[in-house]
Amino acid sequence: MKQSCPEFKEAEIFILSLLGEKLSSLLLYHSREHTLDVLQAAMKIGEAERISAAETELLRTAVLFHDAGFIYIYKNHEEKSCEMAQEYLPGFYFLPDQIAVICEMIMATKVPQCPKTRLGQIIADADLDYLGREDVFTISQKLFDELRLYDLLPDTEKWLLFQIDFLRQHHYFTSYSRKFREPNKKRYLRALLEKGKH
Repeated sequence: MKQSCPEFKEAEIFILSLLGEKLSSLLLYHSREHTLDVLQAAMKIGEAERISAAETELLRTAVLFHDAGFIYIYKNHEEKSCEMAQEYLPGFYFLPDQIAVICEMIMATKVPQCPKTRLGQIIADADLDYLGREDVFTISQKLFDELRLYDLLPDTEKWLLFQIDFLRQHHYFTSYSRKFREPNKKRYLRALLEKGKH
């Protein structure tokens, strides 16, 4: 029996299929598309940070599992995502220490973000990569629409204040994100502050 060669690609196919089938249509932001968006950002940051091929595989797996918990719960979904990784990944020949690294990365996406490792910093930055991109207004609107559907933040004024407070406290961890995302994130914050004046 195979002991130390995880079936990364098979695990990816499995979790993407599960997300496509099981995630609620009310998850306008935390959708399968969001997971793929975070994956693309993570690969870009990981390449810039020059992580190894083995680290890249673990990072990919963590990204694909990081919001899987939304299938079952909204609040504290990260813990559920870790449980799912612990449940499913042994079936794809992942070792306990690899799963531990993956779970540590998943927990690094929990807000407020407190990544403990370089891989944790990469996934944390990838998860909020959109804050420093041109499509931030479109994506943040999806998040607000989702929060309204779940009756978590139905008020537009509170949403504006929430975003401003969040952006003031947030910071990127990797050199890539600080260089390529921080400037646009600051522009977005200024736009929100200007909006708050009217």
